[in-house]
Amino acid sequence: MSEEKNDRYLSNSLVRGLEILKMFTGEMPTLSLSEIANKLNVSRTTPYRILFTLQSLGYIRQDELSKRYELTPKVLELGFTYLNTMPFLDLARPYLEDLRDETGLSTHIGILEGNEVTYIARVPGKGVTTVNVTVGSRLPAHATALGKVLLAFQKEETLTKMFTGKELKSYTGKTKTQLLALEKELKEIKEKGFSTSNEEFENGIYSVAAPILNRQGHITAAINIVAPVSVCKGDFIEETVIPALLKQAQQLSSFSGY
Repeated sequence: MSEEKNDRYLSNSLVRGLEILKMFTGEMPTLSLSEIANKLNVSRTTPYRILFTLQSLGYIRQDELSKRYELTPKVLELGFTYLNTMPFLDLARPYLEDLRDETGLSTHIGILEGNEVTYIARVPGKGVTTVNVTVGSRLPAHATALGKVLLAFQKEETLTKMFTGKELKSYTGKTKTQLLALEKELKEIKEKGFSTSNEEFENGIYSVAAPILNRQGHITAAINIVAPVSVCKGDFIEETVIPALLKQAQQLSSFSGY
């Protein structure tokens, strides 16, 4: 089917409903009708019926006083339903635990969704305070180790489409905000097989990540460790963390057919 023919079968209401759900973020947890209409570039009457439907289904609610909308916990059902269809996570957990036991650090698995990395599995470290990331968290790909390794193994045209004309937001003084500098780092990451983030998303936090590849050699997810910078001293990262991380990433890749 041609793209034009496929477009005839699209449900604009469903498309806009999903777009509205994705508008709510940690930075914008509530939205007014006017703000939603402006983001959709339509009149207020268009999103009103969609919002009424989402509210009736229980996915959003409206504050009676402020009239602003927010998500409800019911939206988690969509994500957890997806996670429950992924037997890979059941397989991956022992490897996350092994990595945690070898390093003592928190371990995670994430996937790329647009220009963000979504965390789909987590095993907390032993007695080490780290960044507060939970399953379902979405963080900027360009500022995190997981995100950068996921970006590094994407096709060049995918990256061009993803970042052309867009600004890279700064989160700390070490965040890369120049596209050329990020592209250079992504090439280096692909060559060496792992990425690092040294206080690029949150001050005081260090992370290392490695790719999980499928039988075609395409990246499907990534695995990482996260720790306070104070823990990452001496040769601990190079001699302990990186070898342990690469070992678990390679084993998970082998189970994915790589």
